[in-house]
Amino acid sequence: MQKLSIIIPIYNEANTVGELIKRVEAVNLDNITKELVLIDDGSTDGTVSILRKYKDKYKVIIKKKNQGKGAAVRTGYAAATGDIVIVQDADLEYDPSEYKEMIAPILAGKADAVYGSRFISSKPHRVLYYWHYLGNQLLTLFSNMCTNLNLTDMETCYKAMNRKALDLILPKLSSNRFGIEPETTALLARNKLRIYEIGISYSGRTYEEGKKINWKDGVSAVWCIIKFNLLRR
Repeated sequence: MQKLSIIIPIYNEANTVGELIKRVEAVNLDNITKELVLIDDGSTDGTVSILRKYKDKYKVIIKKKNQGKGAAVRTGYAAATGDIVIVQDADLEYDPSEYKEMIAPILAGKADAVYGSRFISSKPHRVLYYWHYLGNQLLTLFSNMCTNLNLTDMETCYKAMNRKALDLILPKLSSNRFGIEPETTALLARNKLRIYEIGISYSGRTYEEGKKINWKDGVSAVWCIIKFNLLRR
């Protein structure tokens, strides 16, 4: 029986993390078991109290200091024991019911990693910020130019990979913030791993609803693409 490790980095998501865990628990993966790895990244809004209720059921890691999504994801990867891993944000923007589609190319032996693209799907998408969309497109374009991949959504949260891919890239991952996305992509490309894309739905949220990424992270992503593709050998 195979196992899917679901890595959930969390920072100040008291309003959504409980519902997110319910949605993950409700996912039926047939003969695949689920391992939830919950990493709190120094939350100050009551998230920790919620997560402690799950410490006897799932892997719950509480960080005293906020270090960033990348640091939380790396911590989760290190704690994961599954044959396949996937990253799941706690903000309800991504739908856990799509796990089966995400991991299908891996289970079929076709892919080492699968990206969930928000831009190639006919599934429902909330209409929000044009400049965010354009920024994602430009970052993906620049990343593709450096990796020689033809991804449509490099910045997506939904990245699944098999144990082989994780073991190859984890020792080299170093990003603490959102640079984890271009760094992961660069390492997968450098190791010539087989990457597939699957169209996914997307329920984005506004800044008033708790969205955290901003234009500074976009600028940082440009530097990370250069750093992890052109400067690292």
